This record gives sequence, C-alpha cells and structure tokens, in this order.
Amino acid sequence: MKEISINGEIYVPKSFLNEISPSEKVKNMEYVIVRTYSAGVFAGYIESREGKEVVLRNSRRIWYWEGANSLSQLAMDGTCRPDGCKFAVPVYKIILTEVIEIISTTQKAKDSIEGVPLWKIN
Repeated sequence: MKEISINGEIYVPKSFLNEISPSEKVKNMEYVIVRTYSAGVFAGYIESREGKEVVLRNSRRIWYWEGANSLSQLAMDGTCRPDGCKFAVPVYKIILTEVIEIISTTQKAKDSIEGVPLWKIN
C-alpha cells in the first residue's frame, strides 16, 4: 500500500480501503482511549506506540461526553447517555504525538463508544 503524507495528514488509495474489510484492518489491535497533551481524546485501535507517539486506526475524536464521570469510567462502562456525546466521524489513521494516557477498554465500552451517533455538520 502506498501512503501519502501531506502536511502531516496520511492519505491512502480508496482501492485499499475497499479491498480490506474494517474488521480485517483491526483484527489483532486493541481498542483503547488515548488522551494527548493538546490534541484531545481519541478512541480507536492502537496500531503502534513509540515513546509519546501513538498510531490509531478507525479512531474517533471524543470531543465531549456525558454518561460517564471520567475517561476511566468511559473505558470500563461506556456512556449511558450516547445522545449527549459529541464523538466525531471515524478516521482511517491518525498519528498522535504527546500522548499522556492510554486506557484499555472493555468490550461493553467499545460497543458503547462505537454506537454513539456521529457528531458532524451535514
């Protein structure tokens, strides 16, 4: 696969995205919540970590949440108020620098986070 980086953003050919199912892309990756120093909070499949840099696949930015009192509870229980959350659309790949926290999630939390409606402008 040929990835192209433009101004720090990673782009991949559409043909690659279509030939591999989403479940195959993240088959052996752990679903985590990542908090960064200044970019915010993300939930997704951790592909790699090197120092303070983490690569996530199929990740969503967690801009705002309700229904959990902390990221720890969100990672364990998910949210009981999904309609009050603002989780952005998933991105194929993101490289996060200045990571300060990586929290493993339960299957219940993963399902809850992935079930939150997309927060976007149409």
